[in-house]
This record gives sequence, C-alpha cells and structure tokens, in this order.
Amino acid sequence: MSEMGIKFTHFAEFAWSMMEPEEGEYHFEWLDRAVSLAEKYGLKVIMCTPTPTPPVWLSKKYPDILIQRDNGVTIQHGRRQHASWSSDRYRHYVENIVSRLAIHYGNNPTVIGWQIDNEPGHYGVVDYSENAQAKFRIWLQKKYGTIDKLNDTWGASFWSETYQNFEQVRLPNQQEVPDKANPHAMLDLNRFMADELAGFVNMQADILRRHIHKDQWITTNLIPVFNPVDPVRIDHTDFLTYTRYLVTGHNQGIGSQGFRMGIPEDLGFSNDQFRNRVGKTFGVMELQPGQVNWGVYNPQPLPGAVRMWVYHVFAGGGKFVCNYRFRQPLKGSEQYHYGMIMTDGVTLSPGGEEYVRITQEMKKLRAAYDKKSRMPKQLASRRIGLLFDMNNYWEMEFQRQTDQWRTMPHIHKYYNLLKSFAAPVDVISEKEDFSDYPFLIAPAYQLLDNNLVKRWTEYVKNGGHLILTCRTGQKDRDAKLWEAPLAAPIHQLAGINSLYYDHLPHNLYGKIDFEGKEFAWNNWGDVLTPAAGTDVWAVYTDQFYKGAASVIHHKLGKGTVTYIGTDTDDGKLEKEVVRRVYTEAGVSTEDLPYGVVKEWRDGFYIALNYTSDIQEIVIPDEAEVLIGSARLEPAGVVVWKEKSDNKYK
Repeated sequence: MSEMGIKFTHFAEFAWSMMEPEEGEYHFEWLDRAVSLAEKYGLKVIMCTPTPTPPVWLSKKYPDILIQRDNGVTIQHGRRQHASWSSDRYRHYVENIVSRLAIHYGNNPTVIGWQIDNEPGHYGVVDYSENAQAKFRIWLQKKYGTIDKLNDTWGASFWSETYQNFEQVRLPNQQEVPDKANPHAMLDLNRFMADELAGFVNMQADILRRHIHKDQWITTNLIPVFNPVDPVRIDHTDFLTYTRYLVTGHNQGIGSQGFRMGIPEDLGFSNDQFRNRVGKTFGVMELQPGQVNWGVYNPQPLPGAVRMWVYHVFAGGGKFVCNYRFRQPLKGSEQYHYGMIMTDGVTLSPGGEEYVRITQEMKKLRAAYDKKSRMPKQLASRRIGLLFDMNNYWEMEFQRQTDQWRTMPHIHKYYNLLKSFAAPVDVISEKEDFSDYPFLIAPAYQLLDNNLVKRWTEYVKNGGHLILTCRTGQKDRDAKLWEAPLAAPIHQLAGINSLYYDHLPHNLYGKIDFEGKEFAWNNWGDVLTPAAGTDVWAVYTDQFYKGAASVIHHKLGKGTVTYIGTDTDDGKLEKEVVRRVYTEAGVSTEDLPYGVVKEWRDGFYIALNYTSDIQEIVIPDEAEVLIGSARLEPAGVVVWKEKSDNKYK
C-alpha cells in the first residue's frame, strides 16, 4: 500500500467475532499488529465499528436481536446487516463493543477517524420484528399524541381502518393486506425506519465521542438514495461518506461502451448531495476498483474508468477516496470482486495500476494548489440549489399514479441538464439558506407546508429565480391533499389560477409548442390556467385541452418563478426552458453533451468523458494544462488552471 502511494486504510468493519469471539472475551492483538504495521509504513487508519455483523454467540443466545422479513421469517445468523436497530438488547451489546474499541484506539495517533457500521440500511429489507413493531408504536405515539390524531391523519375511517389504541397498530406490510397499504402509514413507516437507522448511527457517534481524542473524526458510509437512508437525519457525525459502484450491469451508460463506465449522475449527484450535509465536507469510503461479483452482469470497466471515477469525486469537492478493496479474496462471498491487487497478493490489477497513476498525479495537483482560489464570477452566477427531500421520494414512489413515473429519473433529468450548462449544483435540504443561490430548483416537490412556500416567496422577491416542476405542492407533509384546489399553496407564488394533470398511454405522445418548436410528452402533464400577469411559455397543441399552458413564467418582486408542468422522456423541452430562465436572468451557459462533465474545484477545472466517443474540450489558450489534454478519449480526464480566473477573485 505504501509503495503504491496510498495514504490510509480502514479496518475491522465486519470483525466483531474476531474482537469478541465469546461474550466478555476480547482480542485486539491482531488489530494492534495491523495498526502498528500501518504506522510503520506511513499509513493512517480509519477504524470501523463492527456493528453490521454480530458474532454467532450473540445471535444464538439472543435470537430476538435478529430482524424479521415481511413474510414473517426471522433472518438467520450470517451474512451482514441482520440485527435489528430497534432491539434494546442489541444496542446494549453495540454500546459495549464500540466503547471498548474506542477506549483501545481513541488516543492512537495512527487512527485519524472512525467509520460507524458499513452501509447501514439492511440492504432495503424492512424490519418487521417485534422489536420494530413495538418501537413503531412508540414512535407513532410520540408523533401523534392521541390515536384520534393518527386516525385523522391516516384517513383511517376510509375502509374502516380506524384504530382504538396504538397497540392495535402494526407496521404496514404488503404481505398482510390484499391491496396496497395505507399511503400515510407507508410514509410513516419510511420515516420511522429512517429515524431508527439515524438513531443507531447517532448513538454510536455519541459513544465514540465520549472516549476518543478530539482530533479523531467520525463518519459513516451510506448508499445514496436508498431506503431507509436519509442523510439529513444523521447529524451526530463530523461528516458523511458514501459508497458507489458504477459498472454492475444495472444501466447501459452512454454509447456502445457506456456499460463499462457508468453514468455521471451516479457520482455527480452524490457528490453534490453529500458535500452539503453535516460538516460541509465528504469522502467516498467505497469506490469500485474493477469487476464486481454481484451485478446483473459483471463487465470489466473500460481502461481509465477507475481513474475517471476518482477524479470525479475530486472534481465534486471530495476530501478522500477509499477503494474497496485492496486484495481480491480467495474465499468467501466476494471471490470474484476485484481488488487493487490480484489473487496472488502481489500483482496490481488494472484498477490498481490506475490508482498508482492517480497517486503520482495528485502530487502535481497538490503542488499547484492555491488555497486562496475563489470560484470565478461567471461560474458563481450560475450556481443553483437543487432541493431534495427523501419524504417526497418515498411518497411519490409509492403513489406513482402512472407506471411511467420514476422520481429519481425525473430529478436526475434536471440535474443532468444543469450540468450540461456547466452550472455549479448543490443538492440541498430545507435546512439550507436559499439566498446563497441565484437560482433554486425544486423538482416534483410534492410535500410541503405554508412555511416553505413563504420562504420560497421571500427568496424570489429578493431577486432569486425559482424553478418548480410537475407534482409540486399537491400535498401537505402528511401526504394529505389540500382542502382547496390542487396544489393551492403554490398558486399565488407561481401565478396559477388552477391546474389538473393528465397521463398518456405508452404508445401515444402528445405535443407541446415552446418558442415555435415542437416537443413530445406522455409521462405526466400538468395542465395550467395562468393568473393575470403570468407569461405562458409553452402550450399543449393537441388533446381536448389544446392551447392550455404547459410552462408558465411569473415575475415576483425582484425575481421570477417558472413552473414546468410537463415531464418528457428525452428532457429536451425541460432543457430549453431552464436555459431560457438563465438567459432572461442575464446569465450565460455552456452546452456540454450528456456524459461530458466539467467542474471547478479549488482553482482547478476538471473535465471527464463518460461517453463512448472522443470529445474535444474547450480550454483557453492561456490556460495551464496540468493533466491530460483537450482531446478526451472515452474515460479520459483533463485538469487545467486558467490565468484569467485571477481577475474574478
């Protein structure tokens, strides 16, 4: 590792049975040796809590700690993520092992930080154990206070679901009902599970904090946009990290070789989301080094792709990348999962060779780093906050209304078109100050309240440019339709008198006219009646509402609100509308093809090529090219500094 230029490693995330092979019997000698070897060769260590894998003695002695599937089967010991966050007994044993580990390494100078658990999330399995059922009732009682309030919020009188007390309530389970579960109960299930996960992580952070040195930081690694993970709820760590594998056969990428590179939003959106969570910094704790073993199919990454992914994290402001894994294992469940080192324990894998190259290139970038660099005014003028909330994701994915609706593809469509403008994007929560951004977009922001609308209104009146899209504001925070016209809270803000929505069959496309150009749609269409003084930018040109508004634009105070009511397959309409928002605000944009990424970070411009074709990047003649060239092969990287940036500081 040291010879390769690696600066740190991380240990022990699955090693509870080696630390405590029998209850009360602790062995850290093997781990002490590993930490000492790291110190000897100049590596720092991230120590991990081993809580995703309880030892067999704990599972067998106390089987009540195990989670239960929706079919009633208790998950057996083995594998990982099989213990219930809701089990007080399990939490007691977690507190014990985490405390002992923290006391043992909390003042070791080789240990620079701590990772809590590993990808906490039960891998999408909902825990229906009695532990979880009991905690869910407590959670509901704390939220609603009385059973009458729960019944009212859930609309329980419909289909005679009314409960007499909290003890009668169970976690909604699709296996236990003949039809879809109550949508309000499902929303609460997702919120409860996210709170249980966050509570489990936050609890461990608090334990560590009591025992470790103040210079040791605390994080956890999450799978982005994955139930029941909600990064906003995890707030006791110093910062968050994420895990990402891009080449697993789950998407075809861009062009004939795209399946070997993945899609840029997988890293880009995660960078821009995690950078804006606790601590305002982030890293990537697991990044793919080569072939994996668990994909739909497992292709070899394109030569250069591993390097490109690392540079994408760098471009997004990441502080570090940790590859998973160092050596390909000879046995166990991940035998076919590549490492930086092949099965002989000596030979570098292709991905390992790329990491060696990166460690050398980073020396050059560190030498050119200027801590006084500030984002150029031209880029800063394009900055946009993209408002994202897992509550909206949960609610719309459960009630899609059309089988063509997909929440994240809708959001990614806007994210990708903004990136094609070379606009700096921050994926933010409602905790952020909107006034930091000249532009703000809230794609399909279905659940809201009057306070959020008030904040949006103030933002616009003070000169901000707000973009809203279909489905926004249809429901309150508990997923209840307003006792008012559809999406009533945003009507005055957006300049709407009324709206309704339409869907079309898979094989039929409606038409829209925007600036004399024709666009096709069939996913979702909000049909808008604008208020007086609102500009109509696009109209439907067929169906029974021919001539009705599809896109409207409203000036309010010093700023503007644009409502895009239609969701298309190709996103061409949405891209042209958002470009016009920028143009009318007097802000220039670029026009990068999908798959070409251009970012600015700490004085460096970084361009990446996720497409299967050679791309020519426009670099000013006076710029200093530090890595690569303007001619980008597939999976290519170029890094440069522009002397003209000095005039923007």
